[in-house]
Amino acid sequence: METKNKNMVLCISGMAGSGKSTLSKKLAEIYKLEYHSGGDALKRLAYNMGYKIQTQGWWESEEGINFIQERARNLMLDQRIDSMMVKWGKQGGVVLDSWVISWIFKNGFKIWLEASKETRYKRIAERDNISFADAKIFLQAKESRTKSIYKKLYVFSLGEDFEPFNLILDVNILSSEKVLQVVRSVIDDVFLK
Repeated sequence: METKNKNMVLCISGMAGSGKSTLSKKLAEIYKLEYHSGGDALKRLAYNMGYKIQTQGWWESEEGINFIQERARNLMLDQRIDSMMVKWGKQGGVVLDSWVISWIFKNGFKIWLEASKETRYKRIAERDNISFADAKIFLQAKESRTKSIYKKLYVFSLGEDFEPFNLILDVNILSSEKVLQVVRSVIDDVFLK
């Protein structure tokens, strides 16, 4: 795919259920950019290590939580994926969908999607066809362990330190279409004018 703007690098971050993957894929399509997901790259790594991967809700499954525990014991797993994400960012013409990219990649236009825990639990429950209570349990375990991994690796507090971001958008009451509309307006103003 030919990119519209080789200099455009969009880094989309937010906690699980904030809509970052949905937004990232739409932006990649609209601006004809490559799309790379840190979560997808980690899932491919898990698959290569023998984990059984399902498409929806894997991170919130017992198998996904076990992989996060393995990542906590072996920080090199995350460093390998993160260095790939940085490499893709340096090539330009890309949307990077990642919890951590905005802190470790010095360039790019960085967007944080902010959603309350309740909103995120509800979205994950609906997406993965699980109960709200189960979504809450899995997300709390996943996020606690993942925050610990990034704190050890990069000394920042995921979901608390917003210093690297150019745009922080509260998505609690916005539809995915409205989020896209707002973000496109900002990107067009920054890159295309």
